[in-house]
This record gives sequence, structure tokens and C-alpha cells, in this order.
Amino acid sequence: MTALQSLLRPGLWLTLAVVISVGLLAPLSGAAPLRETLFTLLMFIAFASSLNMMLGYTGYVSFGHIVFFGLGGYVGFYCLSQLGWPLLLAVPAGGLAAALLALLLGLSILRLRGAYFALATIGINEAMRAFINNFKPFGGPTGMSLNFAVYQDYGGPAQALWLTYYGVLALTLVTVVVSFLVKTSKFGLGLASVREDEDAAIVMGVRAPRVKTWAFVLSAIVPGMIGALFFFKNGNIEPTDAFRLHMSIEMIVMVMLGGQGTVLGPVLGAASYQQLRTYLLTSPIFKDLQLTFAGLSLLIIILFIPAGVVGFLRARAPKLRSVLE
Repeated sequence: MTALQSLLRPGLWLTLAVVISVGLLAPLSGAAPLRETLFTLLMFIAFASSLNMMLGYTGYVSFGHIVFFGLGGYVGFYCLSQLGWPLLLAVPAGGLAAALLALLLGLSILRLRGAYFALATIGINEAMRAFINNFKPFGGPTGMSLNFAVYQDYGGPAQALWLTYYGVLALTLVTVVVSFLVKTSKFGLGLASVREDEDAAIVMGVRAPRVKTWAFVLSAIVPGMIGALFFFKNGNIEPTDAFRLHMSIEMIVMVMLGGQGTVLGPVLGAASYQQLRTYLLTSPIFKDLQLTFAGLSLLIIILFIPAGVVGFLRARAPKLRSVLE
């Protein structure tokens, strides 16, 4: 099947329709609170879809995926605040920095498997946070802040907020398309064979270290770019905000809740988890139990619906398999 034929499959267009429908709600309403809520939702969808390229397609569980968001945010913010670059260049710079880090990491830690790889990713996130915390050009523990006048180049703060919103919407759509193209390609077939039985895949000619590394690089680019957008929107960046380990755990919950290894799954998982997360954070009873519920959700998913929502529906309704990609 050619790439063009793959793009005509209904599963891709259903997923894109869901994301576009969500993304258009804020511009149509013009409401700032809704824009901020949907910005977070779209960001989570992009995170989950990018992590799915590793967790879902190769079976490698990464607890350090947030490191790409943090590094991309720092590099992009530095380019904006210290070098005076426009946002159009700073955002790709953040993605490139994340991709380079993923390439270096992939060449080393992706020879590890199972729990060893997972533990290594946790260590990398903590090591990066400690490094940035002591790296003076990036502001050390106090981080960096933008001069308010920077936003005047983008029509003022209000217009800059809408610009970042459209940026994260575009990056989310790109992530979904790339995830789909990877899944339906020969490259994706190699990743799937690694997931099912890596030793057998190697015997059959799959160059496992190489395909895993490139999947890792692809999964890192968009989180790095979104990091640059996110902290431009916030106007400041600190190590504690950029490298939150619990966000990596939440990404894993989103992917597994919706259905790992699928294109629609991370979208549904991110939307469902975001609803739960919003309720917990605004509840006077459960506001301090967010991560407890995240861990409990992960346990329930593993025990009762390991294939996630999309996998459950595909198994119960075979006729839906063509549209639930």
C-alpha cells in the first residue's frame, strides 16, 4: 500500500476530524477560559500520540518522555529571550534540540530492554533537570523570563495567546498524521515486529536498534516544539515546571487508556484523562489525589482492558475496525 492510499483510509480522517472539531471550539466561541482548557487538551493529545510511537509501536515504556518537552522549551525560550529569534525559528529549534537528544539517547539506552530501559528513562529525566538547575546560561534554578515587550511583535499578549493555540493545534494534527504514516509503513511493520518478539525480528532481518532509535527521534520532535510554544505562552521557564516526572506517567495512562498501538487511541485517552484530571484538580476532596488516581487507572487498564478503549471496541465490533485505526 502506497503512502497516498494509506492517507485515504477512513481511520485517519476520523481521528483528524475529532482533533479538528475539538480545536475549532475555542476560535468559534472566542472564550479565553475555553481556549486555555483546549490548549492543555491538545497538548496532551500530541504528547500521548508522540509517546505512542515508542510505547505503542515498539512496546518500550518510557518514563522520561517529558524530558523532550523540557529541553525543547528551554532551547526555544533561550532563542527567544537571549538571542532575539522570532517564534517561527525558536519553535523548530526546540524540536531539533529534542530530536538530537533522542538520537544520542537512542544510540545508547535503546540497547536496554524492559525494566532496564524504563529505569534509564527515569534517570535521564532527573539528570537533565539537575543539569539545567545548575546551568547558568539557562538561568539555573530560577530559570528565565521574557521581556513583556516581546509580545508586541506578535500583536500584543492576547494575540500571542491565540498564536500559540493555533500552533499547538497544527502540531497536534501533524503528530496524528505522522503517527498514522509510521504505523502503516514498512518502518512501522518493523517496529511492530520488535514489539511482538524483538529477537525473532532481528533474525528476520529487522535492524532493531536502528528502527527503535528513529522511532524515538520521531516521538521527541513535537514535544520539543510544543515546549517552546508552551513556555513562550507562559512568559517564564523553570526546571521544576519543565521536567515534571509525573507528566510522563500521565502520558502513559493516556496512551494505554485509549489503546496503545492505535492512532485514535491516544486521542481518546488524552481527552478522557483530561476530563478526569480537571475534575480531580477542582474537587475539594480529591485535589491532592490526582497521581493516586492516575496510578489506580493504570492498574485497572492493565488488569481489565489492556488493549484500551479502541482495542476493546475493535474486539467487540469487528465492523468498526476499518474506522478505528
